[in-house]
Amino acid sequence: MLPRWSRAVRSLNSITQRNDIHAISRQSYAMATAAAASVEPAPRPTKQLVSLDKMFWSKPASLALAPDSPLRVDEPKYEGIKRFILKLMLFYSKQSKSIRGANVIYKRVVSQVDKPAIYDVFNLEKTFRMTFSLLVLHMWFCLRRLKEEGKEGVELGQNLYEIYNHDVELRVSKAGVNLLLSKWMKELEKIFYGNIVAFDAALLPEAKQDELQNVIWRNIFSDDGSSKPDDAALRAVQAMTRYVRREVSCLSLTDKEAMFSGNFMFTPLENTSFGPVRR
Repeated sequence: MLPRWSRAVRSLNSITQRNDIHAISRQSYAMATAAAASVEPAPRPTKQLVSLDKMFWSKPASLALAPDSPLRVDEPKYEGIKRFILKLMLFYSKQSKSIRGANVIYKRVVSQVDKPAIYDVFNLEKTFRMTFSLLVLHMWFCLRRLKEEGKEGVELGQNLYEIYNHDVELRVSKAGVNLLLSKWMKELEKIFYGNIVAFDAALLPEAKQDELQNVIWRNIFSDDGSSKPDDAALRAVQAMTRYVRREVSCLSLTDKEAMFSGNFMFTPLENTSFGPVRR
C-alpha cells in the first residue's frame, strides 16, 4: 500500500489549479485551533529586526553534516555477542534502520521549528497554529527530497510522517484539546495534505512567478484568508520565499546517505550573515 502522503503528491496534477485547498485550510485552522486558543502563550516581545532584504541570497550548498561534526548521529557499531543478539532482534533490518533515520530527520525538523530564531527572523508569533504551519513546511522539505530517491525514499517518508503525526497529536493535547481529539487530527491532516500539494504546485515550471510567495502567505502568515500579502508583512513573506527556495535547492544537493541517516541540518537562522557554516 502506498503511503498516504505520497498519494497526496500523486494527485497534484488534478487539483493544483483548484482554490478549495486554501479554503479547506482556512476553515480547518479555525476549527482545529479554536479550542486551544485560550491556552496559547502570549506573544513574545519583538526582538531587534534583522535585515530581511539581505537574507537568503547566497548560493545553495549541501546541508550534509561534516564527517567529524559533533551534531552527527551515526549508527551504533556493536561487535561480538551483542551485535549477534541485536541482529537476531532485527535491529539491523532495513525497516529498523529506516525508523531510526526517520527519528533523526524529525529531530532536525523540530530543532529548526522550535527554536526562537525562526520566529524572530520572520517576525512571527509562536502560537500553536504558527508552529504547526512551520512543521508542515519543513516536513514538506524532507518528503519532497526523499521522494527523489524512489521507493526507498517514499518508505522512509512514510516512517517520518508517522513520527510527525504522533508528535502533532501530543502537541494538540498539550495545547488543551483533549475532547474529540481524533476530529481535530483529521482537520490538521487535511491541512497537511493541502499545504503539501500547494507548495509542490507553486514550484512547477508553469506556476506564476509569485505563486510560491502567495502560497506561503496564505498557509503561514495570513489570518484573514486574504490571497496576497499585505504591505506590513510583505518583506517577511518575500524573505521566507527565498528561504524556502534555497532550502529546497540545498536539500537537492544533499546526498542520499546524509538524508537517510538524518545527518544534515537546515540553514541556521541564528546566523544572519549566511556565509559558510561549519556544521
